[in-house]
Amino acid sequence: MKLLELLGIEHPIIQAPMAGVTTPEFVAASSNCGVLGSIGAGYLSADETREFVQAVKKRTDRPFAVNLFVPEEVQIDQELFREAYEALQPIGEKLGMPFWKVPLSSSQFDQQIEVVIQEQVDVCSFTFGLPKPGNIKRLKEAGVLLIGTATSVEEACAVEKAGLDAVVVQGSEAGGHRGSFIGTPLIPLQELLQDAAKAVSIPIIAAGGISDRNSMTKMLELGAQAVQIGTALLASQESGAHPLYKQAVLRAEAGSTVLTDTFSGKMARGIQNGFMNMMQNAPIAPYPVQNDLTKKIRSEAAKKGKPEFMSMWAGEQVHHTTEGTVEEILRTFIS
Repeated sequence: MKLLELLGIEHPIIQAPMAGVTTPEFVAASSNCGVLGSIGAGYLSADETREFVQAVKKRTDRPFAVNLFVPEEVQIDQELFREAYEALQPIGEKLGMPFWKVPLSSSQFDQQIEVVIQEQVDVCSFTFGLPKPGNIKRLKEAGVLLIGTATSVEEACAVEKAGLDAVVVQGSEAGGHRGSFIGTPLIPLQELLQDAAKAVSIPIIAAGGISDRNSMTKMLELGAQAVQIGTALLASQESGAHPLYKQAVLRAEAGSTVLTDTFSGKMARGIQNGFMNMMQNAPIAPYPVQNDLTKKIRSEAAKKGKPEFMSMWAGEQVHHTTEGTVEEILRTFIS
């Protein structure tokens, strides 16, 4: 069966599950256009995930996905934690908070899986790895379609071997966090897509730098059954991105994004700013500890209107991003 039939959508597009940016209105608007809306639930608790799913259901009866971050076992090195915290002090001082509390996050991944099953979500996608076999079995028994994320052919093969139904291949051009879980590969999308198409038999979804109908058509011709778009929708009316983030996206020029691990401890592509420059040679704690360390900085910067200290994830084609409703933007891809 073709991917569009499996997903129950009309157009070969998946709205990227941008954690912290997706709102119920954003996801529902995407689904209502005949593409697959996606909830970026990576940072949500199980209860918040349930509330979000129910809010989307009130706004659409079309299929949508929930995206989860596969948790990683991290040993906290107290010395590195202290050094990483101290490296952030000058930025904290600029925001009027020389010291701040850092509550460490804990994943509710297994409980979120329960929510996906109980709420009868159509599709569940995963980033940063593969769920355990037991979780895959339970989700499949519940009729949930499963999508993995891969940044290399090796990872794409691992997704297929684990029994997932489709794979998003994420090129180096993509905005936001790298979905890598075997090494840290950086492969341009066209090359990755062509190589993955030879290596796996499950449907492939292409992600990274797809900013218009032409780039979408090219990826479909090269073997993708659908594309995933995020940056193109960042400045939409329904997007939950901070107004200053939207502004930065709309003003961005070609070549304005870089890869950095300074915000979260995991490589991600975003618009270059003062935070990245100040933290260039600083000690960085592993993900998700660095993410916890910078959380207060990012929220305070947003409150005080200081985009130079905010994480503004965006792909390489950010300079093509336009304003409008989700429907208006998607129409440029599908009409």
